[in-house]
Amino acid sequence: MTNQFESNVQSRRTFAIISHPDAGKTTLTEQLLLFGGAIRDAGTVKGKKTGKFATSDWMEIEKQRGISVTSSVMQFSYDDYHVNILDTPGHQDFSEDTYRTLMAVDSAVMIIDSAKGIEPQTLKLFKVCKLRGIPIFTFINKLDRQGKDPLALLEELEEVLGIQSYPMNWPIGMGKEFLGVYDRYRNRIEYSKTEGQDRFIPLNSDGEIDGDHPIKQDPLYDQLLEEVLLLNEAGNEFSKERIANGELTPVFFGSALTNFGVQTFLESYLEFAPSPQPRKTEEGEYVSPLNETFSGFIFKIQANMNPAHRDRIAFLRICSGQFERGMQVTIPRTGKTIRLSQSTQFLADDRTTVNDAVSGDIIGIYDTGNYQIGDTLIGGKDSYHFEKLPQFTPELFMKVTAKNVMKQKHFYKGIDQLVQEGAIQYYRTLRTEEIILGAVGQLQFEVFEHRMKNEYNVDVVMQNVGNKIARWIENEKDVNENMSSSRSLLVKDRVGQLVFLFENDFALRWFQDKHPSIRLYSLI
Repeated sequence: MTNQFESNVQSRRTFAIISHPDAGKTTLTEQLLLFGGAIRDAGTVKGKKTGKFATSDWMEIEKQRGISVTSSVMQFSYDDYHVNILDTPGHQDFSEDTYRTLMAVDSAVMIIDSAKGIEPQTLKLFKVCKLRGIPIFTFINKLDRQGKDPLALLEELEEVLGIQSYPMNWPIGMGKEFLGVYDRYRNRIEYSKTEGQDRFIPLNSDGEIDGDHPIKQDPLYDQLLEEVLLLNEAGNEFSKERIANGELTPVFFGSALTNFGVQTFLESYLEFAPSPQPRKTEEGEYVSPLNETFSGFIFKIQANMNPAHRDRIAFLRICSGQFERGMQVTIPRTGKTIRLSQSTQFLADDRTTVNDAVSGDIIGIYDTGNYQIGDTLIGGKDSYHFEKLPQFTPELFMKVTAKNVMKQKHFYKGIDQLVQEGAIQYYRTLRTEEIILGAVGQLQFEVFEHRMKNEYNVDVVMQNVGNKIARWIENEKDVNENMSSSRSLLVKDRVGQLVFLFENDFALRWFQDKHPSIRLYSLI
C-alpha cells in the first residue's frame, strides 16, 4: 500500500455524539457540519414553525417529535481531516441502536447540559464507552443559559463517571453574563461580544491580556484569572496518552445554539482524537486499519431512506484496506460473494455515490436482503468474524396484525424489513403462528406503527402482551411443545430459534425447577 493510503487513513476521524435527550446533541452536529461546509444553514431541531429541521433528523417522526430515533451518519472535511459523525438517538428506548453504533467508532463526544449535569442516559452510554476503552471528549453545552458552577460540573464528572477531566477552556460567566471562554490550550480568550476572527484575544506568557481591552474592566475577568490559577495548580495534568486510553476526558465549555466555542472544540478534537484503530475478531486476532486487504462490518440497516424507491441501506464501517465501487466481497456467515456496485456516502438522508473509501470511513451499500446486522465483509480470501455486536433481550411485547386483511402482502414485507433494522424483535407462536414483536422501550412500538402506516401504507392493530422475560434455549432438542403454556409461552424468533416468554420471575423459577435439564440464557 502507498504512503498516500496511509496518509488517507491517518486523516480519518470517526466519532459518535452521545448524550441524554435534549442536551444539544443534534444542534452541535449541525454546527460541526456548518464548519465543514457540508450545510449552509443550521436547522433547528424543533423547527415546526420555521419549516427548518436538523439535517440529521431525517425521518418524518423525528421531525414531528423533535427527537432523534435512529442513528444518522454525516461526513465532511475540515482542514486536512476527513470526519465521519454518527449522531445517535438520546432516548433510552433506542439505546440498542446507539450501543451498536458505538462499536463502529474510534472515539465519542459526550454532551452535557450545563444546567442539568450528568443525566441517566449519559451515564449509561458513558459506561459502554468506558467498557470498550473509547476515548471520550466532553462538551459542556448551553453556557448561554444559567447553569451549575463549572467547578461543580467537573467534580460531578469525576465522581459520577469515575473519569479524570482536563478543562481545555474555561467559561467567563454564564447566561446573560457570559463573556466567552479562556482557551487554556491555545493561550487565548474567545470573546463573545466580537464577531469573526477578532473574537480571539491572544494572551501573554503569564496567561493574561496585554494592553487595554473592555473585558479587563469586568469583575468576571479577575475571577477568571483566579479560577485558571487554581486549575493550573490543583487540576489534573494534560496527557495525550491518557486521553487515547479513555482515562482522561478533555472538557470544552460552549454553546452549540449560539455556535460559541464549537470551532475551538472541533480543532482540538481533530488534533487529539485517534485515527482508525485496529479491530478485534472473534478469533482473537486484531485487524490493522493499514492492512491492505479490505474488511468491514455492518452495524446498522435502515429501510426506506428513500420511501419512493423502497430501498434498504446497510451501514458499513471499513476496518482495513481500501473500498472501490464494484469490488467483490465475501460474507463469511453465508459464504456468499457479492459485488458492491451501489455504494453511497451520507449527509443524513442526502446521499452521493462513493467510488472509493478507506479504513475508518462509513459507507452505505444497497441491500436486497443479503446482510444482517453484525455481518463481516472481506475482500480477500481470509475468513474471520469481527466481534459480535450487542443485542438486547426485549422486555415489552405486542401482538400485531394488519387491520385490513387485503394488505397482508405489504404487512409482511413491512415487518420483515423493519425487524431487520434491529430495533424491534420478531417472534411467531408455534401453533397459531401469531406475530409477536418485542422491544426494549414503548417508543419503538410507536415508531413501528407510524412507519408501517407511512412507509408501507398498512394500518396495524397492536395488542399489548405486557412485560415478559425472554429466554433462549441452549439445548433445543430437549424442548417439546407441551412445555408451552400461558405462563411460559414457547415461540420462534426471526431465525427460527426457540424462545420462552415467561410471565414473570416466579414463572421462570417454576419452569427451571420443573425442567432442570433445560438450559436457558438471555441476550445482553
